[in-house]
Amino acid sequence: MTKYPEISIIIVSYNTKCMTLECLRSLFAETTDLLYEVLVLDNASTDGSAEAIEAEFGNRIVLEKSNINYGFAGGNNRMASHAKGKYILLLNPDTIVLDGAVQRLVAFAKRKPTAGIWGGRTLFGDHSLNPTSCWGDQTLWTLILAASGLSSLFRNSGVFNPEALGGWDRNGERDVDIVTGCFFLITRELWDTVGGFDETFFMYGEEADLCLRARALGAAPTVTSDATIIHYGGASEKVPADKYIKLLRAKSLLIVRHFPPYLCDIGNWLLSMWPFTRSLAHRILAALGRKPSEENAKLWREVWRRRSEWKNVGAEKCPD
Repeated sequence: MTKYPEISIIIVSYNTKCMTLECLRSLFAETTDLLYEVLVLDNASTDGSAEAIEAEFGNRIVLEKSNINYGFAGGNNRMASHAKGKYILLLNPDTIVLDGAVQRLVAFAKRKPTAGIWGGRTLFGDHSLNPTSCWGDQTLWTLILAASGLSSLFRNSGVFNPEALGGWDRNGERDVDIVTGCFFLITRELWDTVGGFDETFFMYGEEADLCLRARALGAAPTVTSDATIIHYGGASEKVPADKYIKLLRAKSLLIVRHFPPYLCDIGNWLLSMWPFTRSLAHRILAALGRKPSEENAKLWREVWRRRSEWKNVGAEKCPD
């Protein structure tokens, strides 16, 4: 009788050869006492990733070598269609699995089965906290805070930085609005019910959209620090301005999809003010001799200069 895996672990890789290899090594070393399969999609990398992965891991994984970059959303959707597990785990290639994190996360899911979506804690490479494993909702209030600069001034405040869950050290267990896609566990049943990721979100925002749709069906995403990984972050995005432009496009689409229609236009206007005020603030600080602010001012000026690539992308689709 064929034994199906309990969990299908999906990794979508794009030009992260060394990191993907390290991720897979840590995954196999740290994941025991669990029946699982590993599905890897190489998203049209040009750095020899697919060949290196195949050479080292061979038939231990299911590897698809694509000539097309499907993006994060499309790539995960593609591999999830082949998954056989009761659970699907999305794992970024720029991660390192620590201390049995995968089986710890599955055990957490079994203890809290009604959540539907589960995540863990992430650390940077030096083992300091990387707080981006989970988020609060984007709301009109969080957009006002970002546009005014208050969320930047009071990063550790739960009142003034609620989207980043400011002030919480990510220890313990907590229900959250959004679990980040770098370490994202979901039941196969819920994944199929919500239809996986919306591929309109090529990169960034897709897990927020999915969590919001899942919550509307009764899911309650939750995280635990008992399952901890390293997440370096931003490995496939080499140009900082490009990252923020993609992020702003995604946030604009999230406004359209999940804000009440009467708040859509003001939400997108507030979003557009965020890079403008950041650029202005850093220019002032740079004029006062703050060296780090010179580079930040250049970054946000570039994002603002390229605003035609992201500004009002969502607003054009706002319902009347």
